[in-house]
Amino acid sequence: MKKTLLSVIFLLPVAAFSQSITGRITETGNGVSYVEVVAIKDQKKQTALSDEKGNYSLKLFENGNYNIKLIQDGVEISNKDIQINGSVKQDFLIEKKKEKQIEGVTLTSRKKLIERKADRLVFNVANSVASQGMDGADALATTPLVKVDDNTGVSIVGKSGVAVMINDRMLNLSPAELVTYLKSLRSENIEKIEVITAPPAKYEAQGNSGLINIVLKKNQNLGWSGSLTTSLQQQTYTGTSNSATINYQNEKLRSSLKLRQNKYAKHSYENYWIEGADGLKSNDNRRDFGDGLGANLSIDYQLGSKSSIGFIYDYGFGHSNMDIVNTSNYFQNSSYTNTLFTDAAHRGTSMQHTASAYYDLKFGKQDNKLSITGNYFSNVPDTTINFTTTESSGDRFVVKSPSMVDYKIYSGQADLTLPYQFAKTETGVKFTNFDNNSKIAYQNLTNGSYVTDPLKSNEFDYNEKNYAAYISFEKSFNEKWSAKAGLRYEYSVVSGNSLTSGQQTENSYGNFFPTAYISYKSNENNTFNLNYSKRINRPGFRAINPYRWYININSYFTGNPFLKPSINHNIEFSYIYKGKLSASAYFQRTVEGFGQLATLKNENRISTFENYYNQNSMGVSLNYSDTFFKKWEANYSANYSYMNTDVFATDAESRKGSSYDFDIQNNISLNKSKTIQLILNYWFRLPSNSRNVYMDFAGSFTSGLKISLMERNLQMNVMVSDIFKQGKSVGKIYYTTGIHSYNNYYDARRLNLSVTYTFGNRKIKGESRNVNFEEKSRAN
Repeated sequence: MKKTLLSVIFLLPVAAFSQSITGRITETGNGVSYVEVVAIKDQKKQTALSDEKGNYSLKLFENGNYNIKLIQDGVEISNKDIQINGSVKQDFLIEKKKEKQIEGVTLTSRKKLIERKADRLVFNVANSVASQGMDGADALATTPLVKVDDNTGVSIVGKSGVAVMINDRMLNLSPAELVTYLKSLRSENIEKIEVITAPPAKYEAQGNSGLINIVLKKNQNLGWSGSLTTSLQQQTYTGTSNSATINYQNEKLRSSLKLRQNKYAKHSYENYWIEGADGLKSNDNRRDFGDGLGANLSIDYQLGSKSSIGFIYDYGFGHSNMDIVNTSNYFQNSSYTNTLFTDAAHRGTSMQHTASAYYDLKFGKQDNKLSITGNYFSNVPDTTINFTTTESSGDRFVVKSPSMVDYKIYSGQADLTLPYQFAKTETGVKFTNFDNNSKIAYQNLTNGSYVTDPLKSNEFDYNEKNYAAYISFEKSFNEKWSAKAGLRYEYSVVSGNSLTSGQQTENSYGNFFPTAYISYKSNENNTFNLNYSKRINRPGFRAINPYRWYININSYFTGNPFLKPSINHNIEFSYIYKGKLSASAYFQRTVEGFGQLATLKNENRISTFENYYNQNSMGVSLNYSDTFFKKWEANYSANYSYMNTDVFATDAESRKGSSYDFDIQNNISLNKSKTIQLILNYWFRLPSNSRNVYMDFAGSFTSGLKISLMERNLQMNVMVSDIFKQGKSVGKIYYTTGIHSYNNYYDARRLNLSVTYTFGNRKIKGESRNVNFEEKSRAN
């Protein structure tokens, strides 16, 4: 009886989908990929997408008369009534698109510039004239809610950080490396950019940051293609960057090789002063310079009609250097006590390896999908800080501080997609292991020899194991209502061991992370979304490593091995009107938030990380994108937020305050063919507050020209950034013991010249498959 019951249970889905329609969609003899096939019967819809060869397969609930629609890029291109009885084969031939001209006016159908899905905002880069002819970093900067900065990296409005993916494959580079990598991409290769402010259960719960997914255009034709880009950047010093991409595809193999190189140098200054019982006035005159090389190889091979394997490897090598001249004047009760003059040279070398291998399999009549992925990451940064400090008394100290860090991360995961009738179901498991071994020495030059100071040196071993499992359900109830919900569980085991001091830490914890989304589309012009997510923000490795980075004999940075992760709750309501106006309101609750704090005791300045605040924040974001007079493409955004920070257990001061920032982007075509375009962009932030920090006015005005030649195969850009030199970082940090003020500038005014040449089959784009490797960012 039990066997019979089990048989009935397992045969029910098969019986329910014993009807199907299959076929091929072609245009001028070639298969047309990613066309949506919609079958409608009695107001019930079922959909499928054609594959890269134009083949499609759609399982149906029952026999009967169906209306079959084909939708491409949001436009209906075919409509046909078909009688279904069992399995039916039906091919579709699409007539070559023709532009209709009425009294000299060309009418074309385009996707909306901005779309809203249940869990993300979609910016269709391919439909934005302003976003063409630029690198990936600049294209990302034109996206609503997103900001790109050479120093701080990529951020989303209302979020403390962000992770960036390419076709769902996590990049997870340091902020500077991420911007460099994005500059090796071309906007012509980008189909759309997805801004995920509340990541669903499939993704790691790590970080109070959203996700940005850059979706590259799909391969269309066989053969070779590629591009070459060279850029010259003039700040105080001259920098260069170059990139090359070569793609190849045949019937089964898809491959892409990307090479990148950069060399940079800039002049920066940092002024920092502390007003309190113990006072300090510090000035850094700094030169940052370095270089980098990188290569990215991706290979995807089709084993059969329903299975494929792939391999992705990324290599990066570079130098990161600083020459710093520092003057530090010390005070007690406003009376001068001492001056330190420090001449420091930071020399760093880093080598990174990232490898991912995967196997994808579709099975069953419902096209269930199983993906198995393995990831490996290794980074071995080697840094030496040499400094000479001279006191006002004439005493002189010469110090060498070499450090070596060895990061290794490996993970394995399995993801299963089950497109059931009641809901699309996704489930999966993941295991990640972090290993970090760090060594740092503090060596004084004594009698002509360097002698190690054991009290200021350290060796630290760290291991973290994370176990995760998730399940999510997505359902479209009708043309107006859809929903998505998921639950993720993560369990972590952490151990740290300071081999020098003998200090050991052990910890383990587990958490559930729910996510929920509701979407309502009242008509083609109005879409409403509501979502909730719970996140965890685990500290990066340097934040928990207890060894010290000295910048002079009295000042150092150190980590805190007892630092705990913070928990974040996020609620967001958003609205899209006609794909032009987007608005969102959000609320966030951060519990046991952590950050870097600085204290001054006598002449010893110590910067470390602490869990020191709980915070409620809320905000509103508005964005409007439109084209005027067929030549002027505009993108305007405004953001307001209010926060209430409650500080505990430290000298930081509890504060309330608001933040305001605005972004104005204009792209004006100067000729009819739109091959010459004028850029006028201005970003600015009014005086604002965040946590215990007050930030003064900051802004950046950018202008330039984009020129396309040789049927748009040759692209030349000339841009000048921060023309009025408003990109300074000025503000105050409030403590109960005094006020810390800063005034910094990082050489933001620059001239950038770039030339890109595209060759071969321009429709083909390199393969970039979905691989999630989010954890790597914590090593940077």
